[in-house]
Amino acid sequence: MDGGDGTVRLGALNLKAGRGLDLDPDVSVSSPVTRQKAAAAKQFIENHYKNYLQGLQERKERRRALQRRAEEAQISSEEQEEMMRNLERRETEYMRLQRRKIGIDDFEQLTVIGKGAFAEVRLCRAKSTGEIFAMKKLKKSEMLSRGQVEHVRSERNLLAEVDSRCIVKMFYSFQDSDFLYLIMEYLPGGDIMTLLMREDILSEDVARFYVAESILAIHSIHQHNYIHRDIKPDNLILDRNGHLKLSDFGLCKPLDGKYSTILLEDEDLTSMESTNEAEVQSRSERAPWLMPKEQLQQWKRNRRALAYSTVGTLDYMAPEVLLKKGYGMECDWWSLGAIMYEMLIGYPPFCSDDPRITCRKIINWRTCLKFPEEPKISAEAKDLICHLLCDVETRLGTRGVEELKVHPWFEGVQWEKLYEVEAAYKPTVNGDLDTQNFEKFPEIDIPPSAIPQVGPWRKMLTSKDTNFIGFTFKKSDIAKSLESSGTDRTASGPSKAPSLISLLD
Repeated sequence: MDGGDGTVRLGALNLKAGRGLDLDPDVSVSSPVTRQKAAAAKQFIENHYKNYLQGLQERKERRRALQRRAEEAQISSEEQEEMMRNLERRETEYMRLQRRKIGIDDFEQLTVIGKGAFAEVRLCRAKSTGEIFAMKKLKKSEMLSRGQVEHVRSERNLLAEVDSRCIVKMFYSFQDSDFLYLIMEYLPGGDIMTLLMREDILSEDVARFYVAESILAIHSIHQHNYIHRDIKPDNLILDRNGHLKLSDFGLCKPLDGKYSTILLEDEDLTSMESTNEAEVQSRSERAPWLMPKEQLQQWKRNRRALAYSTVGTLDYMAPEVLLKKGYGMECDWWSLGAIMYEMLIGYPPFCSDDPRITCRKIINWRTCLKFPEEPKISAEAKDLICHLLCDVETRLGTRGVEELKVHPWFEGVQWEKLYEVEAAYKPTVNGDLDTQNFEKFPEIDIPPSAIPQVGPWRKMLTSKDTNFIGFTFKKSDIAKSLESSGTDRTASGPSKAPSLISLLD
């Protein structure tokens, strides 16, 4: 229908000469589902062109770097042209590999090695290469009903953005109609909680090594303006050589600035009676701050089961988080202080078989933070713990990681070489599929899916799909990609950006 001003009106759309497609201000004719799908399409297109432009920029940088290398070597123009043609062939092969869709059908699912409130982790084997990975599987409907969409998005973004030897690596992320999948490196050494349950306490030398590696791991995500918010022994994983990596970023949160503060938007952990010191003191007279031995043993027996519960363990959570005050990266350093205490003493500083009492103890840490006579620890270790389990203003790490590194307890630690030296503890690992350092879980038969797992973009999106637009990721490890395609490569570790130059000897 002609609008009289050269405008052809089609429903809520205006087609104007020379102006293309305009949206009518009156969009009331569109349903919420339509608007949701439009937003999803917009996100999909933005992600596509963002990835395309990023890949284009990386190819340009590789070409310039190869040209510089050729000029420095002063090789002939004919050889330079051959190097450029070789580069173009490798780039074409790499782009072809990157376009290949990855899905659950590409992996053989093996032993379950972890369960949480929202996820399951199991070993899996890539059918094409035989490589072993850890697969984290999350149910979409659970993520939506529990309000975990932003959390899983933050976890995926952090793993895709941060490339550090101190954190677990992610190689792929993808989804099907029901689940989200994260394919990560498998670290067969178990976690620090398993080590503590076996050893009860660690020597100061062993504890010093793992606290130091934890500092590097936490700092590696702080550098990218992420806060972990769930630092605990369960999330500190050991590789086959005993070196530590940080994992499970399901509660991580991006910050706008280094010392920005955020509020905990999750369930109210402080919905309890008064937490004044007088009440805590009164309770301490009836039940001493140090749990009786039989209660402590019960707490240890329940420790692993508590890790799988919806509430989780509160033992390592900072008071400013529990009180729902603004907080920032420094809350992760409190958690590390609680872990260090447990390594040296045998249990967390504020543990209780009642989560409400744990909360009260943490909030009233001035009264409840005490050290037993046995086991004895050094004055330097006690000083570091006290400067981590304290007010934000005086907490070490609040003003930068260097003030932690120079603490006297770390005297002699070679921070730059920590991941090159022999680890303080070497786990027993027998083969790539060995899971002896993880809990045993009952196996449940996996029913075959009737829905194609990999395929073209679905024409009709369900509401739970539109919430996870942009989740798919494939690690830009050019050397690994070319190796799996049959191209020779020299042995080298993964780099922060794909590099073809090392392949063009």
